[in-house]
Amino acid sequence: MRTCFISLIFFTIAVSGDVRAYPEPAVVQSPGDWTLGVEFSRLRQISVKCPGEPASRRYWYIILTLTNSTGSDAPFYPACDLMTDTFRIVPAGKGVRGSVFEEIKLKHQGRYPFLEYIDLAGNKVLEGVDNTKDIAVIWPDFNPEAKNITLFLAGLSNETVAIDHPTATDEAGNPVKVYLRKTLALDYAVGTDASLRGLAKLAYKGKRWVMR
Repeated sequence: MRTCFISLIFFTIAVSGDVRAYPEPAVVQSPGDWTLGVEFSRLRQISVKCPGEPASRRYWYIILTLTNSTGSDAPFYPACDLMTDTFRIVPAGKGVRGSVFEEIKLKHQGRYPFLEYIDLAGNKVLEGVDNTKDIAVIWPDFNPEAKNITLFLAGLSNETVAIDHPTATDEAGNPVKVYLRKTLALDYAVGTDASLRGLAKLAYKGKRWVMR
């Protein structure tokens, strides 16, 4: 049911061209709500030829630096999607083999010596700056026709909101509740012809927190 609702929101945004159509989180968090400190690298591409594959494939990745200053250990259950302006949503890690992460880790071992892959980073971020995590999030190449993309990074906060589904109802005729999570949205413009994707440097357009 939640997937159907997200699809409706996605359609609205794709038509309007504005990710701000998503609901916004609270300006002041409620007692018990928390959000991790987040820094992020620029979005990069890498081509990797994995064992057994006939040719290299292109991937996109970002490195998150997460610091927990909430006062206690925080659960960590991330969900990271890449959404294009061509009606495509690509989950992080889809079709990404471990050798891709190993190439990224080797490339950045100087700056991120303890880099972790998001799928293997555990389900907890310990409190304190000494427990800061550097985490790689990786996507396969996206639709070559896309001109703009948005990364949605959920799991960085426990803030949620329940809203009514716009069409679905329960047996009593009441709207079905859909639960949305506070999610970091990062916008990028592709800015190059699809045939020149290997030369593309995505232009960062900004960030915002949304409920998704």
